[in-house]
Amino acid sequence: MEVVFNKELKPTDIQHRFSVPSRSLQYIDFAGEFSVDLRVKDSSGEVRVFRCRKRHGEYAKPELSRGWRRYVTDYELRVGDRAVLLAEEDRRLGSQFRIEAKRRIILFGQEVRGDLPRPD
Repeated sequence: MEVVFNKELKPTDIQHRFSVPSRSLQYIDFAGEFSVDLRVKDSSGEVRVFRCRKRHGEYAKPELSRGWRRYVTDYELRVGDRAVLLAEEDRRLGSQFRIEAKRRIILFGQEVRGDLPRPD
């Protein structure tokens, strides 16, 4: 299992779309297209489909759009939380990746990260 990205969420990531670090492009097969649907297993075992688009031109920064906002809502993500995407092939579920949400917690003045399960 490889970490594709581990990113602290910014306001735009929560409110609109998730800006994916450019170094993550090596893990995503666009097959000559500018967008691809990624099958991603979340921490509750649900397979989600995120649309990953990259910009046209020399600076092909990717972003997650379709499906991302639903994930944000389902997990009640907020600015300062972290999203961790892991490359993990699950042939049974047909997913290519696994995503985890980490909540930012201040405990005795120290910042720690806790796994964020999906609220019921």
